[in-house]
Amino acid sequence: TIGKVKVEVMKERILEINPNAEVEAIRCFYLPGTSDDLIRDDYDYIVDAVDTVTAKIDLVVQAQKRGIPIISCMGAGNKLDPTKFQVADIYKTTMDPLSKVMRRELRQRGIKSLKVVYSTEQPIKPKESEENSCVSNCICPKGTQRKCSTRNQVPGSVSFVPSVAGLIIAGEVIKDLIAK
Repeated sequence: TIGKVKVEVMKERILEINPNAEVEAIRCFYLPGTSDDLIRDDYDYIVDAVDTVTAKIDLVVQAQKRGIPIISCMGAGNKLDPTKFQVADIYKTTMDPLSKVMRRELRQRGIKSLKVVYSTEQPIKPKESEENSCVSNCICPKGTQRKCSTRNQVPGSVSFVPSVAGLIIAGEVIKDLIAK
């Protein structure tokens, strides 16, 4: 799948499993302000796996405004133990820095509840040395406006951790849809 668009790969996989499935693959990046182009009132469920806080908040607000069930994935970066994932309301989460920010922002917007998958694992700090530090050994191309010394560090993830969160979310969506 290297070099292929994620949504197209996912569509192909879904149709392999069920050729009668209706899949509309939309190739875009969700941002506040794009909700009218991307969210339709006939959606059965929204899965939030967005990486930016402002987009996550907007997606939750838009889903709840439209009465569409939503589940959000909280932080999987800097985590190593996939057995620590839990499903809870955002206001009952602990240990997760992203959940803390989301709670504050959602409370300010009057959102009273949000089903989330989050980890109770304490985030680990990456070990840096002079050899692997992007700050001291900048790898940004010459002439670029970005510089390692001034960039925010993005939490790293290990392949098996976010995938477990995704499987948990898939299970929750199926359970909720069956219960309808």
